[in-house]
Amino acid sequence: MQIACIIRSAAVTGVAVCMMAAGASAATITFNTAQTGTGGTGFNGSGNLVLHSSSGAEGTLAFVPDMNSVNAVPGNVNFGNFTLACATCSTQAGGFGSNFAAFTFEVVISDVTDGASGIFVGTAAAGSVYLDASTINLNWQPLQLGPGSSHATSGNFGPTLFQTVAQTKIVNPSSGAQIGSTTVQGSISSSAVPEPATLSLVGGALLGLGLLRRKKGLSR
Repeated sequence: MQIACIIRSAAVTGVAVCMMAAGASAATITFNTAQTGTGGTGFNGSGNLVLHSSSGAEGTLAFVPDMNSVNAVPGNVNFGNFTLACATCSTQAGGFGSNFAAFTFEVVISDVTDGASGIFVGTAAAGSVYLDASTINLNWQPLQLGPGSSHATSGNFGPTLFQTVAQTKIVNPSSGAQIGSTTVQGSISSSAVPEPATLSLVGGALLGLGLLRRKKGLSR
């Protein structure tokens, strides 16, 4: 508030800068990961969001997408959650776990605001899950969708960038705040640069502050 008051008293342009900054911080992007059937989303390009174990204890790995989310730019996001279920798994020392064959998983990101889509592809080697341990890791490619048409399967992301972590570790059924749940983490940012008019306003505000400081110095 103190900075805002100084700028306001220094120059009219300072007020415009303050208002502009507030507007920029409120920028949002609406997206979802609930689209199915686009580019073979789901396990192994099948569109299926549930994967059954290949051997060992009976278990499933399911994906719950993040539907119609609105996030400030920049900001951290949750693209969805993998949930493991294995009722008869023992500890790793007990030797009875749920085994999954190697698989891929495709998360389709639909940027509703910009009208674009892209796909994060996760690849996991065969692994096992126990009550106290898991060896399943998803390695994601690409790590970024956008800006523009970069890695877009349709449309144009404009200045918006969707990024994901390089690796998501599938947790064991007894870990985490929600038992057996793993968050696919990422972030949204923008490659937009300030327009010349914005830079002029910033320059005007700085000039006003300089004149105000000089005036105070002369009055002493």
